[in-house]
Amino acid sequence: MSKAKTKFFCCECGQESARWLGRCPGCGEWNTLIEEQLTKTTSGIRIKGVPEATPLTQINSQEGQRIDTKSVELNRVLGGGVVAGAFILLSGEPGIGKSTLFLQMAESLSHSTEVLYVSGEESARQIKLRADRLNICSPHVHILAENSLNSVREAVLSRDYKILFIDSIQTMVLDELQSAPGSVSQIREGAAYLLSLAKEKEITVFLAGHVTKDGSIAGPRVLEHMVDTVLYFEGDQHHIFRLLRTVKNRFGPANEIGVFEMRNDGLKEVGNPSALFVGDGLQTAPGSAVAVTMEGTRPLLVEIQSLVTSSVYAPPRRTVNGMDYHRLLMLLAVLDKKTSCSFGAKDVFINIAGGLEVSEPAADLAVVAAIISGLKEKSLAGTAFIGELGLTGEVRGVSQIEQRLKEAEKFGYNHVFIPEVNFKRLGVKNNNIYAVHTIEQIIEIFD
Repeated sequence: MSKAKTKFFCCECGQESARWLGRCPGCGEWNTLIEEQLTKTTSGIRIKGVPEATPLTQINSQEGQRIDTKSVELNRVLGGGVVAGAFILLSGEPGIGKSTLFLQMAESLSHSTEVLYVSGEESARQIKLRADRLNICSPHVHILAENSLNSVREAVLSRDYKILFIDSIQTMVLDELQSAPGSVSQIREGAAYLLSLAKEKEITVFLAGHVTKDGSIAGPRVLEHMVDTVLYFEGDQHHIFRLLRTVKNRFGPANEIGVFEMRNDGLKEVGNPSALFVGDGLQTAPGSAVAVTMEGTRPLLVEIQSLVTSSVYAPPRRTVNGMDYHRLLMLLAVLDKKTSCSFGAKDVFINIAGGLEVSEPAADLAVVAAIISGLKEKSLAGTAFIGELGLTGEVRGVSQIEQRLKEAEKFGYNHVFIPEVNFKRLGVKNNNIYAVHTIEQIIEIFD
């Protein structure tokens, strides 16, 4: 009897190798290669005939009517609604609320068509218990507890479902493969199997995926390339709100966010997230400043808090929560070099209120203002900041300045500091909007 052939696959990126390696040559991760048995496939002659290509000018480019999710936040993230035949991947940490979100989405979409919800992790009774807690009782949501994708396909075609939820891809298996659920080959081939079903039958497929310890989607990297839309469900165990972020979207803008609040009866959308993140920002204490950031096309007010204290250690500490650590080091270096402020003997702590993650450079000016405010113990009540800081100390322009200014005005911020470049382009005549060209002008606010 011949020995079964095996190969090694990286569980992080899907890289193949004929032998075991300590470090993956594809992604550089250590101890991620696992051995899997190769499945023999029988080669045969195609009986479908030669496929016929269609001239580009004869293809109907009409998108068709999107399916309304009955949620403003979900529609925003998906680009205006659900597109027929879309393949959508939702990832998030365990316990973040992926199954809750899927069940609520299934109920909303069932108003227009029958929906099949497939779970490989829970029984039908367990799903019904969650549905009762969420007050979901739609007869058009059908539940199937199944791990075999072959059986799922038969169930979908038997009633011509147009919307399919899979929870989750890591628990599904193809009968043709001998590897275990969650293996690289099962995830890759299972996703390809569902993709073929979605495009062939115009079925919208929602796929739940687990994440690794570093926050990336578990499984081969090719999974993200196969799907039409990648959504990240983010949140903090110590906060009640959740962020649904679009990382990739073939049918709409990326980097959009939807904000939800987790309650006992499920996820409730937050229509005014700026109020959630800034709190009572008009009466800010020293060491606090408000930035106006953009998440996709949505302006968002964010409160940035700083604490500057004398250091008792030889190397001063720099602690960050909610923004890039190296970005803070760069901003402190610019302050040290271009202003009279010195932080060589100061500990600096930065926190983004509400547990939000801010990566946009347009928040630089607010971070600097919060640090100086904490250093000089002077408040910045009713003031917002917009601008990116360069290494030479200049304040660089940002995009979508009109939307940012409208959001600041909406929440009663009477004084807004913006880059001089944006100020000139806008032709601003409002006395409450101030142009900033260099970092020294921010220092003058506190003198």
